[in-house]
Amino acid sequence: MSIYFTSTNTHEMGSMASSGHLYRHKSYKRNHIACLTPPFNLTLVSHHKLKRQQQEEETPHQTSSRREIILRCSEVAVLGAIFHLSGTKPNYLGVHKSPPGLALCPATNNCVSTSENTSDLTHYAPPWNYNPDEGGGRKKAVSKEEAMQELLEVIKSTKPDNFTPKITEKRDDYVRVEYESPILGFVDDVEFWFPPGKKWIVQYRSASRLGNFDFDVNRKRIKALRVALENKGWASENSF
Repeated sequence: MSIYFTSTNTHEMGSMASSGHLYRHKSYKRNHIACLTPPFNLTLVSHHKLKRQQQEEETPHQTSSRREIILRCSEVAVLGAIFHLSGTKPNYLGVHKSPPGLALCPATNNCVSTSENTSDLTHYAPPWNYNPDEGGGRKKAVSKEEAMQELLEVIKSTKPDNFTPKITEKRDDYVRVEYESPILGFVDDVEFWFPPGKKWIVQYRSASRLGNFDFDVNRKRIKALRVALENKGWASENSF
């Protein structure tokens, strides 16, 4: 029996494919296939019925009953729990002391960070300034505490790609957020850090826990947050 995962969420498809989440069980008869088809309904069909099933899928589906919807949602939740798709929190998150800053990105293409070298076009992203041009974008400059509140408001109200944000750690100068995908529960870790000093700079890092690529989900998330913050007077230090 073979179990296949399909998803309309490109980030989840990339994470599963690159993480090797394709399972084959040899104890079942070869003339049967178990397919997980949208919206993730687990069925067992024989090879000679597969063609007929595909033909039936080409015709318009009737509206699913509430009972079927609940059943399918339960199946997704069970699969997420079985395969632990949320991943494990990396132990290198947080503000590093030497040199001061957030962690660099791994070699995979599913992370952006202000700590990277500007020549790394895959992983680098410019920091933000909450008082650009000495408050030129505002009527008056705001304090670090006020900027932190603006950031928290944007985090809670902005959900790029329908990922659900959960603030898991907060200090005076640091925030860590876990963004969970809407279907299979993949988790991305996003950090924000207000470095000490007189500059009004905010560093950040956004990375997926699983997979090797993310279809630019992390970069698009950061851009969506920046656009929302620009409405409050923030600006990017460089082009992004």
